[in-house]
Amino acid sequence: MNEQPNLLGEFLRARRELVTPEEAGIPVRGVRRVPGLRREEVAMLAGISADYYLRLERGRDRRPSLQVLEALAGVLRLDDDTRAHLFGLAADRPRGTRRGRGEAVPPSTARFVELLPVPAFVEGRHLDVLAANPLAAALSPRLITGGNRLRDVFLDPDEQSLFPDWERAAAALVAGFREAVGPDTDDPRCVELVGELSLASPLFRRLWARHDVRPRGSATVLFRHPQVGDLTLSREKLHITDTEGMMLVAFHAARGTRDAERLALLGAASAGR
Repeated sequence: MNEQPNLLGEFLRARRELVTPEEAGIPVRGVRRVPGLRREEVAMLAGISADYYLRLERGRDRRPSLQVLEALAGVLRLDDDTRAHLFGLAADRPRGTRRGRGEAVPPSTARFVELLPVPAFVEGRHLDVLAANPLAAALSPRLITGGNRLRDVFLDPDEQSLFPDWERAAAALVAGFREAVGPDTDDPRCVELVGELSLASPLFRRLWARHDVRPRGSATVLFRHPQVGDLTLSREKLHITDTEGMMLVAFHAARGTRDAERLALLGAASAGR
């Protein structure tokens, strides 16, 4: 039987490397050979023994108490979302229940996406595009059924050119993906994507190693569209009930704005085609 991956240890190691001694209030003397904090420094600041912290990082203890988790979250300067992710990694729950399951969009949801008067698509747990309307494809030709948002943003130069600050957009995408898969990083689909992108994209490799977490939610997105120019759109992400991690994604603009006019031009062009 294969041993479960040491997700908690990987997370702790990655996050301590992102905290500088200065941020933690530790005087720096001489040359430091490791980025961020040393293991013994994290242990001292969290009020636990260095040996116990070493056991946590090496996966020999995977069930720390809530008090220890809170202390580690404070030392590692985690925000609320990343703190919740840490607690999830240490939770005692069955794993692998989602493996091997296909993702089928509910027929009523697929019809609803087609009827929406704004760019819209259904995003799966691994950021696959499971359904999309023509307006979505007008916004980006990669927003079609069968696409994958991670592959598109990291591997397709045309998709990258849509985002004036594409590296920031890519970082948010990876953090959302990490939140979506949670502890199930050994899910075959996740392993496939992470392996492919880690080999093909140094940026993805760096971002994945950070263990940043951000819920997939609403945001303002700036597009640099080759046909209509700059578009600042509101993006909504809504959970689809009775599915495992599917979300309805829609882009819209306030009425009477330049962005709404340009979005309407895209819609007219899409209807003409």
